[in-house]
Formats: sequence, C-alpha cells, structure tokens
Amino acid sequence: MEARSIAKWVRMSPFKVRRAADLIRGKNVHDAMNILHFSPISSAVPLEKALQSAVANFMNMEDASKVNPNELFIKELRVDGGPMLKRFRPAAMGRALPVRKRTCHISIVVANEDN
Repeated sequence: MEARSIAKWVRMSPFKVRRAADLIRGKNVHDAMNILHFSPISSAVPLEKALQSAVANFMNMEDASKVNPNELFIKELRVDGGPMLKRFRPAAMGRALPVRKRTCHISIVVANEDN
C-alpha cells in the first residue's frame, strides 16, 4: 500500500531542495521527519510539509488502520523544476539584467515495508 503527496510551485530552486531530498531518500518516515525538522537547510521546511501530507494521505486510506505508522518508508522522492518567474534588475550604464526566480514541484510516495 502506498500514498502520494505533491507540493507544486514551491518558491525555491530545485537545486536547493534536492540537497535536502538526498538526505532522506529511501529512509524510514520517522527518521526522515527527525532529519528534516532539525536540519539547518531552509529547503527542509517544504519537504517536511510534503512528507507530513503524504503520511496523512496514507493514514486516511481504508486499510491504514492495520499498518503501524513506524513501518512507513519513503519509496520515491522526486524534485522537478517548475516554471520560472522572469524579472529584471537594473544594471550599470542604464542596462537591465534578467533574474530567473525558480520554482519546483516536490513529489513524495510513502509505502509500508510489506510491499
């Protein structure tokens, strides 16, 4: 049994989010929550929120009452790039330089260890 959570249009660069995602990929959900909660990386906040949502989605399934929440693990964790907000900043000699404000989509699948 597995459940999915998708956080779209997170206003953070996918490179930064992947840095925290690599810390928890494939781990037990309880261990991953501890790692993210006490991590100084700022991108751990949206990852923790998406992970909590995936666990809540799992617990709201019909057969979830038979599963111990400590048996859940992260089966799949993907961080994809989203659309960029394109802005301009003033530069020297009257020019304008482009600024790309990146977004990302976080996709998490949790499953119990029986699968």
